[in-house]
Amino acid sequence: MEIETLEKAMHEFVRSKGWYDPDSPRQQTPRNLAISLVLEASEVLEHFQWGEVPADQDEFAGELADVMLYLLQLASISKIDLGQAVMDKLALNHHRTWDED
Repeated sequence: MEIETLEKAMHEFVRSKGWYDPDSPRQQTPRNLAISLVLEASEVLEHFQWGEVPADQDEFAGELADVMLYLLQLASISKIDLGQAVMDKLALNHHRTWDED
């Protein structure tokens, strides 16, 4: 699935909840989205707290989806082409050697 398709669906969902409205109690600012992204990433980590494999694959998938949704939204409202950012980072990392850092 294309990132643009996911991004469009995410924006439609957020709009439908009224979270882009100026008077929304859940303002969709870069700061608030970055905080939410980290909180959701912590919930991913929670699945590994007592074992090497998540006990519930569906719940784990849901947490990964939450992380991706916040990441997509944060990139989008920050005017970052996430697909291009990933490709640029991969190109940069291609020339790195972690053993020498």
